[in-house]
Amino acid sequence: MRRSLPPVASKVSDTLIARGHHGVIITQENPTHTAQEAADALGVQLGAITKSLLFLLDDDPVLLLVSGAHQVHLSRTGQRLEGTLTRAPAAMVPAVTGQPIGGVAPLGHPTNLPTFVDNALSRHTELWAAGGHPNTLFRTTFGELVRITAGLAIDVD
Repeated sequence: MRRSLPPVASKVSDTLIARGHHGVIITQENPTHTAQEAADALGVQLGAITKSLLFLLDDDPVLLLVSGAHQVHLSRTGQRLEGTLTRAPAAMVPAVTGQPIGGVAPLGHPTNLPTFVDNALSRHTELWAAGGHPNTLFRTTFGELVRITAGLAIDVD
């Protein structure tokens, strides 16, 4: 049975297309709120899942696209970004991204967020990221992810 995309995922798809991606977003029957749930549902390695995490660099929101197999080391990553890196408050995530926690896509937000992409993602031929809703995912590659987000590749751990 064909399912319609939630409106927030449709916006992500439109943004993907506008940036040269095919725009295909798949809908899962069950939500994949965590990287492990997404990896299990897709049958891929945990490291091939792209987590979209909102942080504050000093006082400004930034998006880190992190391998599902990694945790962000705040002090080292903050030093690389030349500031103090802290996790954004949970209430800030939907306010800044326009998307729910557990479904935040790397793009399609109300404003373009400064974006940093975990170099560890480059170890995987195929990556998967949330499509703006916990039930949605899209496929990409490391190079394409950097390009479509205008991101800067960095080490995060």
